[in-house]
Amino acid sequence: MLLKIDFESEMPIYEQLRRQIIIGIATGELELGEELPSVRQLGGDIGINLHTVNKTYNILKNEGYLIIDRRKGAMIKDRLPEVNDDYMNILENELDYLIADSKNRGIKKDEFLKLCSGFYDKLKDKEDR
Repeated sequence: MLLKIDFESEMPIYEQLRRQIIIGIATGELELGEELPSVRQLGGDIGINLHTVNKTYNILKNEGYLIIDRRKGAMIKDRLPEVNDDYMNILENELDYLIADSKNRGIKKDEFLKLCSGFYDKLKDKEDR
């Protein structure tokens, strides 16, 4: 998977990296059980601080996406995290913001739903992974 960091973005680098890994898992670019590059390797490959990569990996571990082993490094879990109340609250808050911002910018409901549907359709089902 090719990771692209926008150094001009207001979004923190660790969050850009986190999101790209989650999207990579959902699209199938990253496989369940796949080992990720070491913190040192990934930091060097994309030109970011090792602490940033380490922070990203630890967040993904806490969210249930990764296993971190001192000997093997970071790898994607064989089972992805399940939905819980905390996640539903985060999802609702993010959607509230995204829908409101989109509406303020003139995006109509059908356009918004079409965008959501199009992206959702290009993701793999859990059973396909």
